Amino acid sequence: MISNRHRFLILATVVFLGCFTARGQSTFGSISGTVKDTSGAAVPGAQVTLTSTATGAKQTFNTDQNGLYSFVNVSPGEYTVDVDKTGFKRFRRASFDLQVQQSVRIDATMEVGSDTQTVEVTAAAPLLQTDNASLGQVIDERKTNETPLNGRNVFNLITLSPAAIAQGGAGGSQVGQNPFSWGNYQVGGSFGNESAEYIDGQPVNIGYINLPILIPDQDAISEFKVQYNNLGPEWGRFSGGIVNLSTKGGTNTFHGVAYEYLRNKVLNSTP
Repeated sequence: MISNRHRFLILATVVFLGCFTARGQSTFGSISGTVKDTSGAAVPGAQVTLTSTATGAKQTFNTDQNGLYSFVNVSPGEYTVDVDKTGFKRFRRASFDLQVQQSVRIDATMEVGSDTQTVEVTAAAPLLQTDNASLGQVIDERKTNETPLNGRNVFNLITLSPAAIAQGGAGGSQVGQNPFSWGNYQVGGSFGNESAEYIDGQPVNIGYINLPILIPDQDAISEFKVQYNNLGPEWGRFSGGIVNLSTKGGTNTFHGVAYEYLRNKVLNSTP
């Protein structure tokens, strides 16, 4: 017979462990592929190096016996892929952009030669996401940062997705608006306020009618993705879509933002 005290301890343990295991949501992407020679045979033991263009940070992975490699939990950004193996020319995939929650495949074909020689691929086919069937629209950094927004409400850009429609006061400034309007978007044919918003994989919705608890600053967001169909099992607590925002990270170059406001009645439009 299990006492009430033991039941409480078991329940507390399950909840505690769940806090560490239920971390499926993120803005990370992944890069994987196969390394083969010109005859189509797998090249095991090849060193694959993933380099961030912004920071110079490197990750390495040695291909397995089938020539497979995989990088997971990769932050969105610009990268290059280099493949090295003794007896073969170096393979390089020139800079490419990895977007929010994008899974891309980059296969490498190694040519026999000196490792001091490099075969650089600069005009490859577009990166396709073949690992899952989810549908979504990525709003890139330029649109996110440079699109004029009333009140700098970055949620207004959700409607750039073909599956999202603003309802009520959701399309303007949040100043003076009822908080219910912050997430009042119909995504994927669902009702308004039935989607879920995440910042770097962390949910910002509260339990009270699924309201987003904050609106991030426009300058803090690098890009975001509106997903609205065939989402994976890691997502929950929504019936419309997922808005997954990725914040900016540091780089090796200085960058900042400057503002100028022009208050000149001569340029105002007439009634």
